[in-house]
Amino acid sequence: MYDRVQDEERNQNIVAAILNNIPSESEISKIEYEGPFIVLYSRKPTILLENQQIISKMVNSIKKRIVIRTDTSIRSPEESVVQIIRSSCSYPNGLSEIFFDPALGEATIFVNDFRTLAELNQLEIPLVEKTGWKLICKRAPKNLKLLKSMNEILHSSSEERMYFYKRVGEKIFRQKLSGSEEASIVCLGGFSEIGRSAILIVTHESKILLDFGIKSYQHEDNDILPRLDIYGIGMNEIDAVIISHAHLDHCGAIPILFKYGYDGPVYCTEPTFPIMISILQEYISRTKERLYSTKDIESLITHVIPLNFGAVTDISPDVRLTFANSGHMIGSASTHLHIGNGDHNIVYTGDLKFGKLNTVDNAFWNFPRAETLVIESTNGNRDDKFAARDVAEENLVKSINSTIQEGGRILIPVPVLGLSQELCVTLGMLKGMNKINPDNIFVDEKILDMFNFYEMYSDYLSKYLKQRIREQTEDPLFINSLVRLEPSIKWERSIILCPSSMLTNGPSVTYLSQIANDSLSKVILLSEQFQSTVGKLLQEGERNITIEGKNIEIKCKIDVIPGFSIHSDYNQLLAYINRLKPKLKKVITNHGEGKKCQNLSNSINKIFKIQSFHPLVQESIKVL
Repeated sequence: MYDRVQDEERNQNIVAAILNNIPSESEISKIEYEGPFIVLYSRKPTILLENQQIISKMVNSIKKRIVIRTDTSIRSPEESVVQIIRSSCSYPNGLSEIFFDPALGEATIFVNDFRTLAELNQLEIPLVEKTGWKLICKRAPKNLKLLKSMNEILHSSSEERMYFYKRVGEKIFRQKLSGSEEASIVCLGGFSEIGRSAILIVTHESKILLDFGIKSYQHEDNDILPRLDIYGIGMNEIDAVIISHAHLDHCGAIPILFKYGYDGPVYCTEPTFPIMISILQEYISRTKERLYSTKDIESLITHVIPLNFGAVTDISPDVRLTFANSGHMIGSASTHLHIGNGDHNIVYTGDLKFGKLNTVDNAFWNFPRAETLVIESTNGNRDDKFAARDVAEENLVKSINSTIQEGGRILIPVPVLGLSQELCVTLGMLKGMNKINPDNIFVDEKILDMFNFYEMYSDYLSKYLKQRIREQTEDPLFINSLVRLEPSIKWERSIILCPSSMLTNGPSVTYLSQIANDSLSKVILLSEQFQSTVGKLLQEGERNITIEGKNIEIKCKIDVIPGFSIHSDYNQLLAYINRLKPKLKKVITNHGEGKKCQNLSNSINKIFKIQSFHPLVQESIKVL
């Protein structure tokens, strides 16, 4: 039973431990539980910012995350802060925008060049002292429209968010209600299927959702939403939502939670936050029967708490969360959940790439402990083995050059996010090395717009790209050779990249109809093609297809080049499990067609002698 007196005593001990280790000259005005953090408000924050070892020592002592915020009494008016920062810069034209978040006491400064960024980083402590705001400096993307609109929502809801953070903090840091530990995994979606990924983790203390996506490609399937109804819980019983990355099959249904009364935190990585909002807004703009409204997306914005890779964070009285790079796309995360006092550890891979990509590094595998693993099975069949990446690139070069030399046109249907940016960078690299020489590489504007986030969150990119950015290399992401796709362009001897990847809708269908009758032109399929899609039919050799009610005979060439997938193939999935240092007790397969989930599960059991499961939606598995 909950003991408020004991809870207050524990909290007083934490506060006392903090105050005993903090310099009195830092003038701590209050200590608050806010979201997953213990927040110290300081009238002299520079003392703590200059001596980060003090905070590190406290974190190691109390095993909680500590955040320093400036006391509201020392914060200058926003207009004054802008003037102070501009007057402090040698090159004020290098400043783009400054966004303020009163709830966090943070001012985010967007700069246009590395020179100004370096200068502001050196001036951080003096500027905090002058302005009374914590400063965050970021490279300005080419388009700040989305980020500006998100900041306006966050700014206008500052008071409500401060109350929200305190309410969540009190819930997280309360005393445990039960001494015993149990944990179950409830399969709400994405098991023996692809789409509507959703997992409910249930313990004595907590109910936590891992992803909450939709099926966005199977229009004939009515089961597009996760089956949260099977467990019969109310929105107020969910303690937290964790999002692995910004693809619709993992995040597309989150606003529905807010539509029906969810009022808790949503955790994701920093890049995933704005990318997810962009994807959700684009989704409802093109959907006739909307599942939720713009207002529901705005509610989501005010409840997101971004976290970095590697930060161990309490999200309920008995669960700690740590994000790790899953290697799938920028910001994509595998989720490590530490339950109880080390009683059980769950790793949910999300979408996993344990192999080479140009845009992001290989998936992280070195978890300290993991008893249960939930792993994707997109390519779970034994014959789902791809060519090595360098071989795949050679095959792509040959395919492109043979068509360009004949004067043909090349259509590469891709998704808006993930594989498309990987391919843009790769094609830019290949063109820069003169390995391919199309007249133009035309790219859909939605795909190009995603590079705003790649520029802004460059710390989440591959070591190679980060090095190019640090060295201020011209065109560090290899995208200057890309041309924004406009209607009615002439694209002889050129390449077009556009959605949808499976030729189900969107501009790729339009451009396919333009080259369908041209034997010199070509469609290159690089991404996974799901059953019942036009892309899958073409992959399997069908040349008479129906698009938007019209029968089309395909006379252009079709090339299928495996090896560019941002998912792991069969060998990579097994290699990942083999590389995990902790001794696994259970492995659960998900995110794959039924036979692939079953095959991977059987292979894991046979090869590693680990208990493995391939459950269906609505099943549950007790792991502790």
